[in-house]
Amino acid sequence: MPSLVFDIETVGESFKEMDEITKEALTYWIERESMSEAEYKKNVDRVEDRLGLSPLTGKIVSIAVYNPDTKKGAVYYQAPGKKIKKFKRQGVEFVCTDEKGILENFWAVAEKYDEFVTYNGRSFDFPFIIIRSAVHKIRPTKNAMSNRYYRSQDLKAKQVDLMDQMTFYGAVANRPKLHLVCRAFGIASPKNEGVAGGDVAKLFAKGYYKEIAEYNLRDVIATAAVYEIWRRYFKFHY
Repeated sequence: MPSLVFDIETVGESFKEMDEITKEALTYWIERESMSEAEYKKNVDRVEDRLGLSPLTGKIVSIAVYNPDTKKGAVYYQAPGKKIKKFKRQGVEFVCTDEKGILENFWAVAEKYDEFVTYNGRSFDFPFIIIRSAVHKIRPTKNAMSNRYYRSQDLKAKQVDLMDQMTFYGAVANRPKLHLVCRAFGIASPKNEGVAGGDVAKLFAKGYYKEIAEYNLRDVIATAAVYEIWRRYFKFHY
C-alpha cells in the first residue's frame, strides 16, 4: 500500500487589518478574563499569534509531501511577489505557487495514495487542508478523516497520525511534540537548524520563503523516520 507523508506550514491574517466585528469575535473573552492591563495585552498578543492555527483566520504557505519508500516528494510553497523557478534537493522538487496552486498540487498527488502519514495531522493538517480547499472551491480527492483507529485490513484511504500512535489514542496523557519523539529515537529534529514552527509567520513576513519550504521538508523527512520506527516496532496487524 503506497504511503504519503505530508506536513503543512501556515500563517495568520493581519489582526490589525481585520474588520471590527471579526476582532470582537476573536477577543470578546479577553476583557472578562484579564485581571490587568498587562494581562489584557498579553492575551491579545496570544490571539494574534494563534491566527495561523485556524483555517478560518489563516492560510497555507507550504505543503511538503514525501514517499518514505522511494525517498521522493515535493514541496509546494508560496513566495508572494517573487518568481522562483523549480529546483530539486534530496530528490524533492520545490514548486513556487499560490495557496490555490498548493492545494491543487496536493490533491493531485494525494489521489495516488491510500495511506497518509502525519504527526498531529488528524487534529490540524488534514482539517486545515480540507477547509482551505473549500475556500478555494477545490474538492478533496481522498478522505482520510473517516477512521481514526488504524486497522490494517481497512480498504479505504486511512491516516496514520503518529501522535495518535505514540500516545495510543489518548491512553498516554502527554502529547509530545515531534522534536521530543525525534530526540528519543535518535532522529534528526527539523528544529536542529534553528527554525521552528513558531518562526514561520515571522519568516514569511520577512520574505524567507525558501527557508520555510526547506523547514517543511525537514519536518516530513523526520516524520517519515518516525513512521519507519512505528512500522517496525509499533504496528500491529489486527
